[in-house]
Amino acid sequence: MGPGTDPAGLRVLDLTDELAFQGARLLVGIGADVVRTEPGAGLGPAARTHWHAGKRWMPAKNPADLDALAAAADVILESGPVARLRGVHEDGSSRWPHAVHVVVTPFGLTGPRRDWIGDDLVLASAGGMTWLGGRPDGQPKPPPREQALLTAGAHAAIGALLAVVSGTPQLVDVSAQEAVAATLETAALAWIHAGRFPVRNGGVYEHVAHQIFETADGYVAGGYSGSDRMWTDLLAWMAERGEAGDLLDDRWQDATFRWRQRPHVDAVVRRFAARQPAAELAAEARERALPWAEVVPAARLTDNPQLRDRESLVTITGEGLPDGGVQDLGFPWAALPQPVTLPALREVAPGEQPWGGPRRVRGHGEEPKSMALEGVRVLDLTWVLAGPYVTKQLGEHGADIVKIESRHRQDPTRFAPSMHLRPGSDPDDSGYFINFNRNKRGVALNLRTEEGQRLLRELVPHCDVVVENFSPGVLARWGMDYASLRELNPDVILVSMAGVGQTGPWRNAVTFADTLAAMSGLSSETRDPGGPPQGLTFGLGDMIAANSAVIATLDLLARGHGGHVDLSQLEAMAATMGPAALESVLDDRVPDPRTADFPNRSPHTLPHGVYPAAGDDRWVAVSVTDEAQWHALTRLVELPCRNGDLAARRAHEDEIDAALAAWASRHDAHKLAETLQADGIAAAVVATGQDLVEADEQLAARGFYPVLDHPLTGPVRHEGIVARLAATPGRLDRPAPLLGQHTAEVLRELLGLSDDQLATLTAEGVTE
Repeated sequence: MGPGTDPAGLRVLDLTDELAFQGARLLVGIGADVVRTEPGAGLGPAARTHWHAGKRWMPAKNPADLDALAAAADVILESGPVARLRGVHEDGSSRWPHAVHVVVTPFGLTGPRRDWIGDDLVLASAGGMTWLGGRPDGQPKPPPREQALLTAGAHAAIGALLAVVSGTPQLVDVSAQEAVAATLETAALAWIHAGRFPVRNGGVYEHVAHQIFETADGYVAGGYSGSDRMWTDLLAWMAERGEAGDLLDDRWQDATFRWRQRPHVDAVVRRFAARQPAAELAAEARERALPWAEVVPAARLTDNPQLRDRESLVTITGEGLPDGGVQDLGFPWAALPQPVTLPALREVAPGEQPWGGPRRVRGHGEEPKSMALEGVRVLDLTWVLAGPYVTKQLGEHGADIVKIESRHRQDPTRFAPSMHLRPGSDPDDSGYFINFNRNKRGVALNLRTEEGQRLLRELVPHCDVVVENFSPGVLARWGMDYASLRELNPDVILVSMAGVGQTGPWRNAVTFADTLAAMSGLSSETRDPGGPPQGLTFGLGDMIAANSAVIATLDLLARGHGGHVDLSQLEAMAATMGPAALESVLDDRVPDPRTADFPNRSPHTLPHGVYPAAGDDRWVAVSVTDEAQWHALTRLVELPCRNGDLAARRAHEDEIDAALAAWASRHDAHKLAETLQADGIAAAVVATGQDLVEADEQLAARGFYPVLDHPLTGPVRHEGIVARLAATPGRLDRPAPLLGQHTAEVLRELLGLSDDQLATLTAEGVTE
């Protein structure tokens, strides 16, 4: 990394549509100077304010104007269907090779489906998210607030910063479908390792005993998985209230028995929750350090005491906004000085230059790196999903990941039978662990021993980055808080990933993926009209937080100095709720056309839904986004209101959906999606894990499920790399480690320990 790559001064040319709005917004959040070429045309006031605050715009009336802007940019962020890209030549090369040019398309720049189109519904379906959502007796549906597009945008920002850190201008190819497919937790992994895939069930996690429960006045998310204390303390609380039923019997102390009898346990817990107000139950759970949270609407997030105490909200001021501005949801981490105030999108004044001074990413004279993070070493103290997903991404782009584990602190993804995926597997070949811990070296250290803690501290001077997701205060007890780490390594980057952050009134809250989704407003919007919130059946929040932590890490690596990333998973998830907090303030709410039977309708397009195809539980997603697509669809199938505009079609939406469903049900889902796309209509199979791994020709052509040879499992497919860098590509080159597989290797290499010293550590139980 050479001088002059500080993201706080990066010049970013923003050529994004909704596919990558989030990517450009995240770059604003680390201080980049972002210029668009249009003023947010077509967006309502809330959306325009949220997505484009902190940016300027300058018209590019012709290709020469666009090239002039591009010539002065360090990063060009472009998105849209391949046919509408302005910066990619026919051969797939960049029109602006002097810059980091990130291109986000629905299905990628290569492959047989490179020309396919799609919005959030279609891409969530093609990537596997939609299959996991919804009631078992209804249509599958994706997570709310366009999480497929927001995930693609996050990977766009990651790709941009990887290229910046590499110091090499280059093209970065991001497929929205692949971004989604890498964000499913076990959906494809269960097929790879066990020949099965999870199915939608209305929001009950398959391998964690958590879900949404109704209360006296609302809903809470919670459960009893995790450490034994999560069960015993919940049981004690229920007993205090006289609500424990027969769960006080000794047989329920056995976790395996509880898991097998989960419906009964859930029924007792449901009665316990139903007698309490939601906010009171959540507050007492925080006091008891139990993972429960109130399901709150996103409109209430600006009043959240934790977000307010940490000054994570953003004030946006400018023309057309109320005096004093409006409060919006903030960014995943505090790269900007707080409190943050941003101007609304404004036009560059006539005669004003969009940027001044030299560009920052100009390439180095020395031999370029082979991978973006070559030479970076990461001390990985994480477990479960959010933290390992961070170090997974850093490792696949060349960082040396030294993962610290122990059989004395058992990672559930390695040790818990419910997370092994494949029957008969053991901790060293757990399918869940294998996927998220490839490209890492495994070191066993018993951190309950003083010697284990001492060795851990001795590793710090040899590492550039330390990533941890312990509860706040744990590292300090080991003498490894940020101040202590700086004494060991002045330039160290510490990435902390607590559920709600290291500070604030809720800092000690114990969180799971579902409780963070409840706190962030996401769970509230999973409800069908007139129904209860359903929650999610996979840990989307873990991946959202992980992507945010990767961006923060790359930001500091690009700046060339250390720092403490106090990442709050709650803040990261709140940052994916789009303009939700502004809609009521700016009167930007539109009528909701959804119904319980058609929960995927959109106020902006019609038809827009998931329709049954031939076969058992087979579905195809269809989204007609303009009049040309509508007319193309009516040439394929006889539909009511054939010549009507969107407003006219809205009056006949029930008839249109019924006719389209009847037609689709006579066709194979894969063939139907191909037929529709061939006529320029956005469509995709609602993909299961099996579809993704075995039947998707685009993912296969792009090699998205590469094979690594694991010492116990043998050749096994893994989820692939999302950000594809042309000049410094990432790769998968080693399977996940066996427990302690590289202990001796790493301690010899980094600390210079002898065979005798290693033998003593083994005898004393330090390296286990």
